[in-house]
Amino acid sequence: MTAPREEEQGESLDDIRRDEEEAARPAELFYGNVNEFVTERLIYFVPCPAPGSGRVWCSEWYRHAAALSRLDSVWRAWEHLRLDPAMGMSNWWLYHADPHLRALMDPVTGPFGNCVDGHQSMEPLPVHTPPDGLFTDQRGQLGVNDPFALD
Repeated sequence: MTAPREEEQGESLDDIRRDEEEAARPAELFYGNVNEFVTERLIYFVPCPAPGSGRVWCSEWYRHAAALSRLDSVWRAWEHLRLDPAMGMSNWWLYHADPHLRALMDPVTGPFGNCVDGHQSMEPLPVHTPPDGLFTDQRGQLGVNDPFALD
């Protein structure tokens, strides 16, 4: 018995190679940045906090470092998970959006806690300068004289 010719198999080797290359190529972003994601999608998913709801939002969210970091993470997770037609959005809500939004909008511990009547800058945590020599610059030192380094 002879092997079927390419025409009989349905797909040519070039078709298969092209499919594999496309699958390996990272998908393009739907939104160009976190601001586009927040202003064009997220604000329509999340209801505006009502008085007494125990939640707070700041319209100048980008001025809060913690909010910017969390919302950037939520956006990047959305970009990745939107490509999963089965469980992607469920996972995004359950493991990304819901926990980050709870943390962001918490009126006591969240970064918007002081913004009930408009944006208010958050004071950073207080720190004291540690003694000289207590910490060393570890950049580029992974594995050098480090018993806990991953080999």
